[in-house]
Amino acid sequence: MSVRRLAEASVQPASFAFSRANAAAAKQWIKKYPKGREQSAIIPLLMIAQEQEGWVTKAAIETISDMLGMPRIRGLEVATFYTQYQLNPVGTRAHIQVCGTTPCMLRGSEALMDVCRSKIHHDQFHTNDKGTLSWEEVECLGACVNAPMVMVFKDTFEDLTPERLAEIIDLYDAGKGASVAPGPQNGRTGSEPASGLTTLKSEKAILKTTRDKEAKAATKAAQNAAPAAAAAPVAAAPAAPTAQAPAAAPVAPSNAGKPKTDAPETSPALKTPSATKVAPAAEKAESVSAPLHSAANANTAAPEVEKVAKQRNGPTAKAEPAAAVKAPEARAPEAKAPAAKPAKPSLEDKNRPAGIDRPAAVDDLKLISGVGPKIEGILHTLGIFTFAQVASWKKAEREWVDGYLSFHGRIDRDDWVKQAKALAKGGVAEYIRVFGKKPV
Repeated sequence: MSVRRLAEASVQPASFAFSRANAAAAKQWIKKYPKGREQSAIIPLLMIAQEQEGWVTKAAIETISDMLGMPRIRGLEVATFYTQYQLNPVGTRAHIQVCGTTPCMLRGSEALMDVCRSKIHHDQFHTNDKGTLSWEEVECLGACVNAPMVMVFKDTFEDLTPERLAEIIDLYDAGKGASVAPGPQNGRTGSEPASGLTTLKSEKAILKTTRDKEAKAATKAAQNAAPAAAAAPVAAAPAAPTAQAPAAAPVAPSNAGKPKTDAPETSPALKTPSATKVAPAAEKAESVSAPLHSAANANTAAPEVEKVAKQRNGPTAKAEPAAAVKAPEARAPEAKAPAAKPAKPSLEDKNRPAGIDRPAAVDDLKLISGVGPKIEGILHTLGIFTFAQVASWKKAEREWVDGYLSFHGRIDRDDWVKQAKALAKGGVAEYIRVFGKKPV
């Protein structure tokens, strides 16, 4: 970063004071910060001073620092750090900042700097002979799409050519800078393409397209709703109980909701049966076979029931006789597993560590590094409540417990067994003696 120093003493004014309006604005800024944090207002106050004087003087820095009750050296640190503050006198009518970042450079910012060198001064931060103009190269000014660009005080001028910048400089030098409209200088509106709009050219066309789409969607929705409304009365009719009529018995066609037509039922125009001829309940009864546990399949259900029982309970389970199988509504509801019980890992159950019933006083397993509240809950579910239990784990038992953890390998990585042995032997004091630190 370049070194930024205050201007020479020969150009520094002897004192500084805010104007009445700026003094009121400074007080408003100070009130925006909490009590004891008023020194944070130095940044906006320095900006107000720069707008008043054109640049930030040493006297202004010292006066503002005294206002905020902060050491003057801290005020100097802020002013010399931020490049937004001008530490030397600038043009009284315009200080032109030329963006030299890549987008502007590719679009001709070097030519703009040449104009400034020829019309103002060869070097940056120097005023012209009359002291009315100065310039500098800066980093991105934030309008890359309209490159190249310059900024004069708070106004940006974009889409510049060397000729147009020369005209703007002459107008500012003549005191007519207010007559220059900021923004793109080539007639472009905002940040649209330089060649003009390529899409969304006609608002009327856009609105017409939207209306056409909405009308088409409404028409399609009405067409789709008509068949559904015609079939609604039949769908709502209650199906006949299956105990009173055979499942395969045909249902008389219903004419409710059916559009009127002069064509007979056997008209060639009806190539496929109407969707309203068969009640949904009857169609389902014809297409779906009776469940295995029903009386209709009492003679064929036994092998299937036995197969399911073997899949659920193992090869040694015996299936109930088919005649003894009860309907689903007569069965007692199955007991649900406790919500906190973790899924059983694929390892052999013989490796399960010995668990105990929850004692009145349990050890704080979270003292073991790597065990948090969630893992402690899992261990409690497995019947692990004490340091002594963890200290006794062998490899097979550690692998079994590891199967319940989301991130595997932490038991050996954090050496739970060694930690548990120390805690079981002498608590936190023994842990500190062994590991040289408190358990975390």
